Amino acid sequence: MSSPPAVTPSFMSHWVNSRCAKAFWSQNELPPYRRLLADTLAWLNPQAGERWLDLGCGGGQLTRSIWERSAGTVAEVVALDCAVTNGEAIARLRERLLPTATPSRVRFVHGDFSDGLAACRDGSFDGVVSGLAIQYAESYSTELGRWTTEAYDRLLEEVYRVLRPGGRFVFSVNVPEPAWIKIALYGVPGFFTSRKPLRFFRNSMRMLRYGRWLKEEARLGRFHYLPAATITAKLARAGFAAVESRLSFVRQAYIFRGWKAAEAARSVDAPRSVAATQH
Repeated sequence: MSSPPAVTPSFMSHWVNSRCAKAFWSQNELPPYRRLLADTLAWLNPQAGERWLDLGCGGGQLTRSIWERSAGTVAEVVALDCAVTNGEAIARLRERLLPTATPSRVRFVHGDFSDGLAACRDGSFDGVVSGLAIQYAESYSTELGRWTTEAYDRLLEEVYRVLRPGGRFVFSVNVPEPAWIKIALYGVPGFFTSRKPLRFFRNSMRMLRYGRWLKEEARLGRFHYLPAATITAKLARAGFAAVESRLSFVRQAYIFRGWKAAEAARSVDAPRSVAATQH
């Protein structure tokens, strides 16, 4: 008799849970996260008329930053996330943006980028941004009986596909074995400056708890805290050119920027060589 077919195990994911999503809405109050956001923004440079995609948008800090940095002149920001409740955050954010954003110009799309970006047309975005999110693209092989990097690698290829020639991809990912406690300690001043310190403390404790889960799953190969050299090589295989990286987030995250190769050399903002700086 033949063996029964392998069955994909059922793995819990906190990311789709509203409680987990809401815990990260206030992470912008953490000084290390504000540094990461500032370092990321330094590489975005959104221009009037551009279309942007925010992968794993969470509470919408990068979506908001793109809009405000461009003074509301970008054509559109699409905020994509696997947690439905983050759509509420984007809706509330849209009401606070100045100049006022319409639902057609700042909009939320519910989706799991582990499955790719099939809903996005080829060359439809000038920029793609992601903050500490794409490392959670997950894929399990029933044939091999383990987690693989297939979804992660496919997502990089998909981002390249949906970018126009000369478009850029700016994203942050955690370093291997991130020290969450270090981030928490550097975030202590946020407790004293927060308008709601008890909420800040509660959410910080939740983020630490979720952080333990993330590291455990990463050790199993489900999530991907990879060395900078490995990520650079993956971006090159996906087609990106002029890739550069830097450390931020109290040295617990890398920020990367790469350009769609076909026009990278002619883009006025494209760096001429790979650079690496550290914060």
